[in-house]
Amino acid sequence: MPPRIFDSRDRFYRRHSPHARRWQTFQVLFRETDLWIRAEKNLQEEALAEVLNCRRQLQAYAESNPLFLSSFKPLPRDPFAPPVLREMLEAAATAQVGPMAAVAGAVAQHVGRALGKLTSQVIVENGGDCYLDLKEEITVGLYAGPSSPFSHQLGLRFTSDRFPLGVCTSSGTVGHSVSLGKADSVTVISPCAAVADAAATALGNLIQTSRDMARVLNKAASMEKVEGVVVTLGEKMGAWGQVELVPLQP
Repeated sequence: MPPRIFDSRDRFYRRHSPHARRWQTFQVLFRETDLWIRAEKNLQEEALAEVLNCRRQLQAYAESNPLFLSSFKPLPRDPFAPPVLREMLEAAATAQVGPMAAVAGAVAQHVGRALGKLTSQVIVENGGDCYLDLKEEITVGLYAGPSSPFSHQLGLRFTSDRFPLGVCTSSGTVGHSVSLGKADSVTVISPCAAVADAAATALGNLIQTSRDMARVLNKAASMEKVEGVVVTLGEKMGAWGQVELVPLQP
């Protein structure tokens, strides 16, 4: 069976990833940042250095641009911003949300790209938002809360030609992330993890009832760099784009 990870705000899913001998799995913790990483060798020190670099960039930029941390609307693109911040600003503009809606995906992507220079395969998960750069097939399990009929039952399968890729989830019912909607889960697939994160938030904000699913899927289709989306609410599910749903083996 190919590797499997669960996408959720509750970090129990980390225990459900099957272990392969060729992989090294490690965690990076610093203040609010909690990364789960899988690579071909232990790169914990290198990953921590990149996390600190991201946080320094964010702190320095926010000191001179305080709206960056609090705005729920896009801010002007800034070609002179540090790379992580620039990606967050661009992702926010794409999804029409505040830049902090992209922070988890952007940090996961920044760390993953840096580690990708030291290992040929890497997964970085940041609070359920994932950056994946692999040379093999993987299934990302959907988690929409303990009462959802889809949790632990269905996954998204990606073939090796899809990577690198961001797979990010927003929820109005699970976890501590800010969502103005009521979807159990909105999972977005994009070559850019920052865009996936911001788009998941934007689309999740629009869902109040299952009748909103069609509108949300149509909006996802118009978003730049969004390749696919899966939405769940109660017993309803909707999907658009390059999405391959597969049953998970018990």
